[in-house]
Amino acid sequence: MCSPSDKSRRVQVASLDPTTYRRHPIHGENRTWSETNCYADLIIELVHGLGHEPAAALAFTLAIDFEGDQWTFFKPPHADLYDLYGFDIQELAVWRPVVDHVVEQVGAGHPVLVELDSWYLPDTSGSSYRLAHVKSTVGVMDIDVEKRRMGYFHGAGYYALEGDDFRDVFMLDGAPHERFLPPYFEYVKWRRNFRPPKGTALVDASLHLLKKHLARVPRDNPFTLFRERFSADLEWLMKADIAVFHAYSFVTLRQYGACFELSETYLRWLAAQQGVEGVDEAAEVFKGISDAAKAFQFQLARSMARKKPLDLAPIEAMGAQWQRGMDLLQARFA
Repeated sequence: MCSPSDKSRRVQVASLDPTTYRRHPIHGENRTWSETNCYADLIIELVHGLGHEPAAALAFTLAIDFEGDQWTFFKPPHADLYDLYGFDIQELAVWRPVVDHVVEQVGAGHPVLVELDSWYLPDTSGSSYRLAHVKSTVGVMDIDVEKRRMGYFHGAGYYALEGDDFRDVFMLDGAPHERFLPPYFEYVKWRRNFRPPKGTALVDASLHLLKKHLARVPRDNPFTLFRERFSADLEWLMKADIAVFHAYSFVTLRQYGACFELSETYLRWLAAQQGVEGVDEAAEVFKGISDAAKAFQFQLARSMARKKPLDLAPIEAMGAQWQRGMDLLQARFA
């Protein structure tokens, strides 16, 4: 373990190279939604980068709901990651400069999940890098303070941060730390004496989680409530600008569209496993919801731009698909 003052050497959890790292197929070019949300994407790549199959952990996506002003910001439950991969994710209290905590935990072999400012993250070029101050969670695997370099998971890939960006993101060289609220900081310990399940054992463990999350599925169809709220929101949405469209779409259409594409991915993974049958139709249903959400997002953008009425029938159709998919899964597994 590193002492607080030992920052003269490179420490890393795993040897990963940003130039050769290959993303999981969940983040492949053929996806309807190339990214989901910052935390889910990070965990998917962290699991993959450490040699495990993240698809096995996606049963939780089936239980999302409409929360009133947004859909559930879906995140892999820590308990599921603990059961499948031995990841023991704990929060860390930030009482020293953030870089000191990162060095200490990475030096102890713990991946670090910490909120940083995307203004300084070059992988966000074209969206946030040097354009907007947006907090985003990264997964630090490799850090060298002396050479000002960091290897980290972010979104759908693995990247390197160097030079001035490293200095600025950690507010080094006398930056006024006291003016900034400390970020949310987690680290990944390892479940003691645990061997992650493989093969049939992994499928069995995943099916156990599936049954748990099917019990969490909303009792009432969330698309019914969403349609009512969306209809009420349309009056002011039609007067809003493109920035409001992106914010609204992110917490609604994109959130459940990307989530249900992960549901499809999960069910396709199950269908490919020996001994698991009867999930192909449900997978196709959730694919339909995901695709329809993408198309409806474009319809909303055009409607707002032209100030013309929007047909809400696609939301009703997605609700019927959701009910069909849940009925199929409940009949098969509940």
